[in-house]
Amino acid sequence: MSDTPFGFGLPPEEPDDGDEGKKKDQESGGGQGPANPFGFGGLPGAGGFGGGPGGPGADNPFAAMFGSLNPNDLGAAFQQLGQMLSYEGGPVNWDMAKQIARQTVSQGSPDGTKDTSVGPAERKAVEEAVRLADLWLDDATSLPSGAGSAVAWSRAEWVEATLPAWKELVDPVAERVGTAMGDVLPEEMQAMAGPLIGMMRSMGGAMFGTQIGQAVGVLAGEVVGSSDIGLPLGPAGKAALLPVNIETFGKDLSVPQEEVRLYLALREAAHQRLFAHVPWLRSHLFGAVDGYARGIKVDTAKLEDVVGQFDPQNPEQLQEALQQGMFQPEDTPEQKVALARLETALALVEGWVDAVVHAAAKPRLSSADALRETLRRRRASGGPAEQTFATLIGLELRPRRLRDASRLWASLTDARGVDGRDALWHHPDMLPTATDLDDPDGFVHREQIDFSELDKMLGEAADKPDLKKDEGEGENKGDGAE
Repeated sequence: MSDTPFGFGLPPEEPDDGDEGKKKDQESGGGQGPANPFGFGGLPGAGGFGGGPGGPGADNPFAAMFGSLNPNDLGAAFQQLGQMLSYEGGPVNWDMAKQIARQTVSQGSPDGTKDTSVGPAERKAVEEAVRLADLWLDDATSLPSGAGSAVAWSRAEWVEATLPAWKELVDPVAERVGTAMGDVLPEEMQAMAGPLIGMMRSMGGAMFGTQIGQAVGVLAGEVVGSSDIGLPLGPAGKAALLPVNIETFGKDLSVPQEEVRLYLALREAAHQRLFAHVPWLRSHLFGAVDGYARGIKVDTAKLEDVVGQFDPQNPEQLQEALQQGMFQPEDTPEQKVALARLETALALVEGWVDAVVHAAAKPRLSSADALRETLRRRRASGGPAEQTFATLIGLELRPRRLRDASRLWASLTDARGVDGRDALWHHPDMLPTATDLDDPDGFVHREQIDFSELDKMLGEAADKPDLKKDEGEGENKGDGAE
């Protein structure tokens, strides 16, 4: 479980040059990404008011707006503030999130690459790669194709297409935090402090929206498809790849670009098959995140102290309190169960994709082993996906047992064949558990329950729905004859 106060940013990493480095880091805005709990450094127009990203206004929304009393910018600043305080939607200001994500994307990624529109040649290359990948996967899995179409996205298009999934993932946590912020005041004070509470909730929606927009914008610069993190973030049935990020990903691998694209297309198409033909899987994963949110405990004592002393003219006070970990998740039984459930499910999904893609690619791509190991390390070491989720919802969305799960699925293929292996996805109760990952041989060679006779009986009963009724009427007739 993440040690990060969820929803309010990752703490900056320890600088190499000790205290002096800390001082420099603070002066420069703390480095890349949402390093402060509010993340207001990415507000549209902040560069004009506070000196640009990392400047004087990066850590304070009001300094970002009013740090420079330029008459030409003052109207825009008041308009931005009005939007923040007038927000009356859910726990996250998603309009602001999208705006800031798009702005983050337009600024380019840390490696210097900029987002570009996808051209016809790149779209055709992606479509052909996904089509070929689906043909190869037909021999490696019994699940049919799940991609009704293949698309090539720019980073901005990825942001637009995945925001609905982010909303579903983040809203439960943001709602829980927002409720806690309103509940800390006694009832008699809540009535008196209605306008203040409303302002705090509007600010809270803006805070979450700003931070989520920054995190999603940064992630858009690194993902290569719609399923990098093991969750279906894009629209159902649409296999998507990001050509500009694929080029960056394969730049230092000494592997032909065509092979990199095809291998990533295999992974995307395999994810699409799994989520399309295992209908309960999406709700199972998203439900685990929601279960985690329900188990969140907020340090209300610390929150009460801050709210009781809150000075609307000193917003830095609330920021400092949040940086001290006011919303540090407690290690509750509910969270342990939800987290274990999610981690195991992610490992099984990623392990299955890893095993199936390797089976399809190994005979056909000379670079299959190298690409497999690169992607395993990328997922297991905690890349952009883990950092983003740790920032947004306090979860390290890492398939910690990816290799164990992959070995288990490969052993199942040897022992039961492709059909027997994939049949385990019919119901969540049939899947391996965390304990089974500890003893894969025991699970692989465990006696399988034969449901064929039961299925046959149920099928026959379904074909004869009036059988019992007819038998009952016959018995009644017999009784009457006697």
